Amino acid sequence: MTPTGTASARRARDIGLDVRAPKARCDDRHCPFHGRLPVRGQVLEGTVVSVAMQRTAVVERTLLHYVAKFERYEKRRRRYLAHAPPCLNVPVGHRVRIAETRPLSKLVSFCIVEDLGEAAHRVSGEEAVSRGEAAEPKPEAA
Repeated sequence: MTPTGTASARRARDIGLDVRAPKARCDDRHCPFHGRLPVRGQVLEGTVVSVAMQRTAVVERTLLHYVAKFERYEKRRRRYLAHAPPCLNVPVGHRVRIAETRPLSKLVSFCIVEDLGEAAHRVSGEEAVSRGEAAEPKPEAA
């Protein structure tokens, strides 16, 4: 508690990771910065694909797996349910860093600890035209 007696007026605590603390404050007890949730174990990066649940986000990682038989790589993806503290306010499409915590529910064992900004993605020609951007020129047929 601070001298004024308000717990929400305190600064964000150090969680032991090299991440920037959020500027906003929250009263979430499962926030690693303003609550009492310890983080431990794995620290992963991924892209937020859904925030439809209350204080929970779906974070997706895309991996390349080598298939020896065909001597090629295949894309695989892994989805994690992660607690999204209100102080971070992460929208869909942003890259985030998630850290492992104790189980918060049946499927949630990670918490978002840092917003890394908007994910870089390649815009195809049809999407660019619908957005009003310059589309990539198509090769001429000889």
